[in-house]
Amino acid sequence: MDKTINQKAWFLVLPVFLVVAFSAVLPLMTVVNYSMQDTFGNNQFFWNGVGWFKELLDPSTDLGGRFLASLGRNLFFSAVILAIEVPLGIIVALSMPREGWSVAACLVILALPLLIPWNVVGTIWQIFGRPDIGLLGYVLNHLGFNYNYVSNEVDAWVTVIVMDVWHWTSLVALLCYAGLKSIPDAYYQAAQIDGASRWAVFKAIQLPKMNRVLLIAVLLRFMDSFMIYTEPFVVTGGGPGNSTTFVSIELVKIALGQFDLGKAAALSLVYNLIILIVCWVFYTVMTNAGTERKAVAQGEPAAEPKAAAAPRPAGVLKPKEGVA
Repeated sequence: MDKTINQKAWFLVLPVFLVVAFSAVLPLMTVVNYSMQDTFGNNQFFWNGVGWFKELLDPSTDLGGRFLASLGRNLFFSAVILAIEVPLGIIVALSMPREGWSVAACLVILALPLLIPWNVVGTIWQIFGRPDIGLLGYVLNHLGFNYNYVSNEVDAWVTVIVMDVWHWTSLVALLCYAGLKSIPDAYYQAAQIDGASRWAVFKAIQLPKMNRVLLIAVLLRFMDSFMIYTEPFVVTGGGPGNSTTFVSIELVKIALGQFDLGKAAALSLVYNLIILIVCWVFYTVMTNAGTERKAVAQGEPAAEPKAAAAPRPAGVLKPKEGVA
């Protein structure tokens, strides 16, 4: 009996293709078109080819120097954020209770920073860190630290980093807590019987079970930190000077401040490509590391076979070690 093939099901997917084309493909093609052209106003465009990309990747040009400097700040910021938020999120997740009413209270408290919009977070920390009316700035200055994120580059960086850690560490903690909750109690009971230490339990049981959620947490936090715009723009405006001017802020300055659509389009395409490449590298490395660890763990019993134990009569128990 021949199988009936019905192609009408594609009509159910057609709305999705239309939405994706309208919201992603068409704007992307527009940006690609702008990146190949130049304009002098009056909606007149002139073909420029790959000229903007060559200038963007040339450190000797003004555009290339600004882009590479902001890219270095972005990479440094993302590295610091991941180095702080991922271990801190794991520690918070391990410290949270596993049962009782306190679980709901902890989850609500952790979710509160995630519910605050980005521009509101920037405004909160802008006021919080002011040395004249802000609680943080007032206390630090009275302790003798001379804190001022508007005029001091180090203070501006510390403020932006602490603000991001306060805002997004909860996401890592919630993801890690979900991974810990999926571990069966039998694993902990076996470790308790074997007398395993807390570090051994974390290394052999908890960390492997959190591999997948940690992968998601690292990817999300890298993408968010690398594309950060609203919070540092509201707090520092990219200053003092250009010390906290990331690629996103530089892109807005070129596109809206200078109205150089060709340069901005080329910068946005390279920016997007860097994010995709780094995320792919993160995903590949972490996935392969987890696969290799699992393969090694499965291969250990086969690599060192143990001799078969002599059969014992039925009803005779094996004595415990150290017991006569």
